[in-house]
Amino acid sequence: MNNKLIHPATIQFLKELKLHNDRDWFQKNRSRYDEIRLDHESFIQSIIDEISGSEQILKGLEAKTCIYRINRDIRFSNDKTIYKTYFGAFIVRGGRKNGDRFAGYYIHIEPGNGSMIAGGAYMPPAPWLAAIREKIDEHGENLLKIIRNREFADMFGEMEGEKLKSAPRGYARDHPFIDLLKMKSFLVVKMIPDKVVMAEKFYDTIISACRIMKPLNDFLNEY
Repeated sequence: MNNKLIHPATIQFLKELKLHNDRDWFQKNRSRYDEIRLDHESFIQSIIDEISGSEQILKGLEAKTCIYRINRDIRFSNDKTIYKTYFGAFIVRGGRKNGDRFAGYYIHIEPGNGSMIAGGAYMPPAPWLAAIREKIDEHGENLLKIIRNREFADMFGEMEGEKLKSAPRGYARDHPFIDLLKMKSFLVVKMIPDKVVMAEKFYDTIISACRIMKPLNDFLNEY
């Protein structure tokens, strides 16, 4: 299979899984899943290999350490469906386990126009968030320059994330970068329709999005 293309079999399997989200159906279709899982792993690896050319920290990163399991953690959820109906992978130094330590690139494949390329920092833990705010306090103009860049805005629109209602402790309410300091997450998202996901340009769109997102991730990671 082409490792720069999402195979139609992947989309078809995920569509069927949404209708038959139970262990019996999954086991009967296990061979199909194993095939598309390997295909998806190859696709993610090709992205890692491409972007690691400009991000040495990602050199040698293996796709399998970035891809999330398809089994859902239902221990504390009211939703008891067993399987995720999408494929998710977080490309970040050290693999997905480091998602609470570093900003990276999240690739989500979900039929029904739910696919996306996203990234940044989602609800960073207190020490990391404090470091980000410290950097914004000292160099907020650099972050504004990144997110106001036309290419960045065309790709992602505005940076998203939950915000505090008031200034964080230690910062004045009239701080010149108060809107950025209030943020509890620093996220960008590019939604991608199904017709693009199954086209060759999907790979190119992801690579382009990662390139445009890199300055934001660099800003968030330099602490």
